[in-house]
Amino acid sequence: MSAKQQNILLLGGGGRECTLAWKLKQSPLCGNLFIAPGNAGTAAYGTNLPLSVTDFAGIKKTCLDHNIDIVLPGPEDPLVAGIYDFIKGDADLQHIIVAGPSKEGAQLEGSKAFSKRFMERHNIPTAAYREFTAANYTEGEAYIRTQQPPVVLKADGLAAGKGVVIAQSTDEALAAFHAMIMDRQFGEASSKVVIEQFLDGIELSVFAFTDGANYVLLPEAKDYKRIGEGDTGLNTGGMGAISPVPFADAAFMQKVISRIVEPTVNGLKAENIIYNGFIFFGLIKVNGEPYVIEYNCRMGDPETEVVMPRLENDLVELMLAMGAGKLNEVTVQHSAQAAGTVMLVSGGYPGDYAKGKVMTGFDKVNGSMLFHAGTASKDGAVVTSGGRVLAITSYGTNIKAALAKSYENAAHIQYDGIYYRKDIGWEF
Repeated sequence: MSAKQQNILLLGGGGRECTLAWKLKQSPLCGNLFIAPGNAGTAAYGTNLPLSVTDFAGIKKTCLDHNIDIVLPGPEDPLVAGIYDFIKGDADLQHIIVAGPSKEGAQLEGSKAFSKRFMERHNIPTAAYREFTAANYTEGEAYIRTQQPPVVLKADGLAAGKGVVIAQSTDEALAAFHAMIMDRQFGEASSKVVIEQFLDGIELSVFAFTDGANYVLLPEAKDYKRIGEGDTGLNTGGMGAISPVPFADAAFMQKVISRIVEPTVNGLKAENIIYNGFIFFGLIKVNGEPYVIEYNCRMGDPETEVVMPRLENDLVELMLAMGAGKLNEVTVQHSAQAAGTVMLVSGGYPGDYAKGKVMTGFDKVNGSMLFHAGTASKDGAVVTSGGRVLAITSYGTNIKAALAKSYENAAHIQYDGIYYRKDIGWEF
């Protein structure tokens, strides 16, 4: 493995990217680290650049100006927009390692219909489904009437995490279907809608890192999406996460590997779909069996905030092995410690919320890692700049101990309108 230090461009500005920056900076192989656009927390690990993650011309200029060796896209938008193809198709940039899939590979997340058809072709367990557009709208209505509620409706394209409805009645499902297709609720994203069977079980997230032929499995995690305690209220981007996942024992994980992870990696290779980087498997355990709810083409957030702390390998080394197609030569080590993260959010989130609230108490935090999500620097202070503001992650001998430490430190952070769930990990 080359010992040359790598200049790295990390795209994104949330809690996931702050955690990735923290992880990258621990590597002796990390040279100059640039984060675009970054946040108040990422500035501690590298240089923030005021650049949009989908400004490909700006990304090219940055790569050339700073002799970038590796580009790591954090969010899905640049991947679905084709950042891999853009870099690999440019004579000045094609030497750069891109830790993310091609535009076609990113369709696993970018199109629900694409991912469902892929799973069907490769016999990967998932909920039964049909897809509909305006052209066969009445067929869709008839199909909904044959379904036993709850009915799951998914906008085909990216809808910022808001394109999924679990309708509790046939009428509610018909109304949601009409809103998505006829009222274009999510614009182009809902011009096609996937209607699928409701699976009743417990969810978890599994992460693979692949070079297109080989893969390594990262620590698994479980996140908590609902705003309210006891998993009630509106869905959010994630209010906290834990790792490891108590119910994902060795026997269950073996089923995940043999029925889901390996058929996915092998299926992508068989179809000549270029896929490097992270594959996120959103899974549900139903009567002891794993099913895929969704794929993502990048790491999850806030799962990254517990996965990266438990990954003992050097992330830069992993990306170099990926770039060389040599992940089969790597053994991944997971920490024996548990990790628990609690997300502090703005008052009103996931609805309307105010920004620019001054944050204090950072100096009182002891024994936890702070991963900034929606923060900015202003007049020498750290202020809120998003719905999800700060992830507090701690290690512990078990999940309860890890979360207890995160909650102890959450009490030290202050800003106007602060809110966080007090029951992350409640079922364990």
